[in-house]
Amino acid sequence: MKTLRDFNLNSKKVLVRCDFNVPIDKKGNILDDFRIRQTLPTIKYLVENKARVILMSHLGEPHGEVVPELKLDKVGEKLAEYFKFPIEKENDCVGPAVEMEVNKLSAGRIFY
Repeated sequence: MKTLRDFNLNSKKVLVRCDFNVPIDKKGNILDDFRIRQTLPTIKYLVENKARVILMSHLGEPHGEVVPELKLDKVGEKLAEYFKFPIEKENDCVGPAVEMEVNKLSAGRIFY
């Protein structure tokens, strides 16, 4: 079975499905970042190998509604703390604006 180490990741877009469904309080603050920390080795490997990293996840169960407290903003902030650089984001998950931002993403950077 092949692993990430079997591929040249330089400037390649890599979509990573993450389990960032972390426990949060009523204001959307992360109570436990264990699930985020578990993804760090994989994301770090991708960044170090100059992949263009696209993370996807969900938070809570908004039942088709936009719930500000369930946006992944706090997860992005936590990732930025660990990686010591800004994590790019778009306010939607599909569409031309997202595609444009992903295409502008530099090698070794992260987008969610």
